[in-house]
Amino acid sequence: MLKQRAITAVVLLGLFLLALFLLPTLGWAALIIIITMQASLEWARLSELSSKTTTIYLGLTLAVILGIVWLDTQYPGQFESLHMLIYGMSALLWLIMVPLWLIARWKVRQPLWMMLTGWMLLIPTGLAMMDLRIQNPWWLLGVMGLVWVADIAAYFSGRKFGKHKLAPSISPGKTWEGVFGALLGVTAYVLLIVWSNDFFTNYAVLSGMLVASWGWVGLAVIGDLFESAIKRQAGVKDSGALLPGHGGLLDRIDALTSTLPLAAMVILFQRMA
Repeated sequence: MLKQRAITAVVLLGLFLLALFLLPTLGWAALIIIITMQASLEWARLSELSSKTTTIYLGLTLAVILGIVWLDTQYPGQFESLHMLIYGMSALLWLIMVPLWLIARWKVRQPLWMMLTGWMLLIPTGLAMMDLRIQNPWWLLGVMGLVWVADIAAYFSGRKFGKHKLAPSISPGKTWEGVFGALLGVTAYVLLIVWSNDFFTNYAVLSGMLVASWGWVGLAVIGDLFESAIKRQAGVKDSGALLPGHGGLLDRIDALTSTLPLAAMVILFQRMA
């Protein structure tokens, strides 16, 4: 299982890096639209939407994403406020709604509510992957790398040392030891970036990056737990079977949905200020 998981991860990483640095802007946008639609399909299944409702949900999702891409293509830089609004909805979801959802252990099955949640979950993520890549592909890779390092460190530290359950009623496999391992992993990741960019003497930059990375771990954990809660509600182990050893696409981007939009919002806000 671990070998298959590792092989899939290496292949996906290679393909992702090729796409990130070689595809033209519209080609990258097309790829992100495909990823968003696949994740939306898996979300519809987890939400137990009917076939008709799923068709409507996917059609509206595609229309919204294509509309945003068309506006950005025809009027570059003129709809940044729309992007901020979309990222603001994501922040509302992850900083307020999802924590309350998890604490209260809500069991939401209303199709309209699940569709709205899916849009707040996935559209900002797809948009962030396009915005960050336009700003600088290395920024997108850096933020995603932070999440990947946290995920890998949490996985192995949890397997080796995990004893104290983080949220046993939601995800029995996750432990506090895994969280601490993730914090150590991203700390090392940030120190490596700081060292490679000769920022060690700039304590403001170093401390700011460390605090931000620890906050990102918290957001990633929330994103992971939220998808686990939805899967438990649907009575399934994985969101799909698209990726051998990993499950569905949504299983692989759950932590990105709670981190990428907020990263894009911060960078866009700084640019607009």
